[in-house]
Amino acid sequence: MKLYWRYITILFKAQMQYRASFWLVTIGQFFIPLAVFAGLYLLFARFGQVKGWDFYEVALCFGVIHSCFAASECFIRGFDSFSGMIVKGEFDRLLVRPRSTVLQVLGSKFEFTRVGRLLQGLVVLVWALLHVSVEWTVLKVLTLCFMLLGGLLIFSGIYILMATVCFWTVQGLEVTNIFTDGGREMAQYPLNIYQKWLTQFFTYVIPFGTINYIPLMYILGKSEGHEVLAVLAPLLGGLFILPCLILWHIGVRHYRSTGS
Repeated sequence: MKLYWRYITILFKAQMQYRASFWLVTIGQFFIPLAVFAGLYLLFARFGQVKGWDFYEVALCFGVIHSCFAASECFIRGFDSFSGMIVKGEFDRLLVRPRSTVLQVLGSKFEFTRVGRLLQGLVVLVWALLHVSVEWTVLKVLTLCFMLLGGLLIFSGIYILMATVCFWTVQGLEVTNIFTDGGREMAQYPLNIYQKWLTQFFTYVIPFGTINYIPLMYILGKSEGHEVLAVLAPLLGGLFILPCLILWHIGVRHYRSTGS
C-alpha cells in the first residue's frame, strides 16, 4: 500500500503542474453526467413511476452506480489504458521489476479529474437519500456502504478483464465497453425493469444486480425476509474481481512481447 500511495502522490503532483487545466476539466466532468440525470428527471416527470420505482428511488440507484464508476475511472485507469502499454512494449519493463504487475499497472495512471464526476454522483446520492422514505438502521447503513465498495470492485474487475484480453489481441476491443459504459447506463436503473434473461445475466454473470437491485429492495423496504442476503449481496458481487485477477495472471504467463 505504501508504494501504491507513492504512485498516487507522484501522478497527482504531475497533473497539478497545469492547475488551471486540471480544475477546468474537473468542473467539466462534474457537469457531464447532469445531462444523463436530466433525462432521468424528464422520464419520471412524464410517467411518474417505472415498474413501481419512483424518481427518488431511481436517483438513489443512479447516485450509487455513477459514484462507483467514477471512482473506478479515477483509480483503475491504468487497466483501462493497458493496450497502449502492450503496443509500446512498456509492459516488458514491469515484468522485470520485483513488484506485482497488478500493482504496477494500477499505479501507472490515475485520472484525478474524474473526481468531478465522482462528486456529482455523491451529490445525487445524498440528495436522493434526503428524499426517500427509509427507516434507517445500522444494517441498512452498512448495506449502502457495501453497495459502493462492491460497485467499485465490480467495475475494477471489468477493467482488469478488458486489459487481460489485450494479451491476445494487443489492441483493446471496443466491444468490451458494453460492460463498462453500457453496464453503467443499464445499472443506473433497477434491474427488474428489464427482461428476465438480461436481469439474470447482470446478476449472476456480471453482478450489477447485487449492488443495485437486491440491496436497494432491502433498504427501501420493498422486500421481506432475506436480510442477511441483501446486506451481504454487494460483498458477494464484489468477489467478481477474484476470477478477473486469476485470468489476469493466466494472461501474464501467456504474454509474448510485441517487440516494440
